[in-house]
Parts: sequence; C-alpha cells; structure tokens
Amino acid sequence: MMMHTTLAQLRALKLDGLAAGLEEQLAQPGLGAMSFEERLALLIDRETHHRSDRKQARLLKQAKLKYPQAAIEDIDTRPARGLDRRVVMSVALGDWVASGQSILISGPTGAGKSWLACALAQYACRRGYSALYQRVPRLSEELRIRHGSGIFGRWLLQLAKTDVLVLDDWGMGDLDSTTRSDLLEIIDDRAAHRATIITSQLPIEHWHAWIGDATVADAILDRLMQRHHRFTLTGDSLRQIKPKTTEKEQKTDPT
Repeated sequence: MMMHTTLAQLRALKLDGLAAGLEEQLAQPGLGAMSFEERLALLIDRETHHRSDRKQARLLKQAKLKYPQAAIEDIDTRPARGLDRRVVMSVALGDWVASGQSILISGPTGAGKSWLACALAQYACRRGYSALYQRVPRLSEELRIRHGSGIFGRWLLQLAKTDVLVLDDWGMGDLDSTTRSDLLEIIDDRAAHRATIITSQLPIEHWHAWIGDATVADAILDRLMQRHHRFTLTGDSLRQIKPKTTEKEQKTDPT
C-alpha cells in the first residue's frame, strides 16, 4: 500500500520516468543485492533519460519538418550525389548551431536538398536545440497574415530565439518589397547568433539577382556568408529512380 502511494505521488509530481524505474526495480528479483545509493542513481538516470526523450519529441513536433524521420545516419553519399560523408558528419557533429552558422544547400530538383536540411535540423533537435521549417514560396502569404493580424513583431521575436531555421525552396517565385524587407529582418536577427539552413535550386551566385533590391541583397548575403557551410548536390532526381512507395514510406522520402 505504501509503495502504491509513493508511485502515485511520483506521478503527481510528473516524475514519470522515476516512477517507471521504481516499478521495474520492484519487479527485479535481485533488488536486495543493490545498495540504496545504486538504486537511487539508477532511478535518477531513468528520470533524466525520460525527460530528455520527452523534450526531444516536443522539439521535433514544434519543428514541423517536411521529413521528420530524416536522419544524418541515413544520408546517401554515393559519388554521383556530390556529398562527402566525412564533411557532412563533421558539420552535423560540430558547433554550427551554437555558433550561429549558415548551411547553404543547392542542387537540381529531386536531388535531396530538403531531406538533407531536415536531417541536419532533426539531429539538432536530438541534441536539444529548437528548430522550425518554413517554405519560402509560402512565406509571403504567411507574413501578410501576421502583419494583418498584428502578430508579426511577436512572431519575429519568437523566430529570433529559434536555434535552427530551415528556409526551404529559396529562390522560387518572385519577392515583393514587403517580403524582401521581412526576410532581411529575419536573417539580420539570426546573423552570427542563430543557425540558418537554406535550400535552393538556384545557384548561390544567382541569389543576389533573385532578391531583386541590390541594397537588401547585399545585406542578406553578407549576413548569410559570415560563417557558412556549402553543399552542392548533383546527379539525377531521386524521385525518378524510386519505386512506388506507401503513404508511410513517402513521409521519409529523402527528396
């Protein structure tokens, strides 16, 4: 009866990992051979891992990644793709998030740019960093809605605190003056402080022309290029060589 009360109190205190660990210990026949200190250490370790897993799940949900199951362990580095596994892993395992660096990914359609960006952001979430995925072609309309509802300023502050921002399909469609200015605000808030991943079919040397306004383009590119890593994907579209997939498999499609 006392143990049932203890377990109920642990769960009331939201110590679910500790409660589960205690239940497991009670079911173990060799419990008596362990000291109090050993049992306590195991229980605290269980609660720590439980909280870490819960935080990771929350960060991944909030990130809204296009490919939430993309993982750096699964990156396809066949020679035709133009990726060096050692370089990718060196960046992924490095301090690019903490140092507020940019990762610029370019290549033809279907080359796996979005998947690589999501894999890098997913690993950042696994390390405890926050992330957010945004498609640039949809950003103009979303920004107009936020301006119209008066929440743009609050959203901009929230975005500035996000550790990793993924801007997918950069360079697709025209930019109006308002979106151009908003992009500068977003990039400026993050420069040298927060990490940004950009994917684009447009070669990086053409970004200046796409942005349209020379002054704004200079400012945006200057901030993105301060400290950056560049990946240029090559080869045929991965979509063309894949067999038909199920709906579940499509959610992890690396393109």
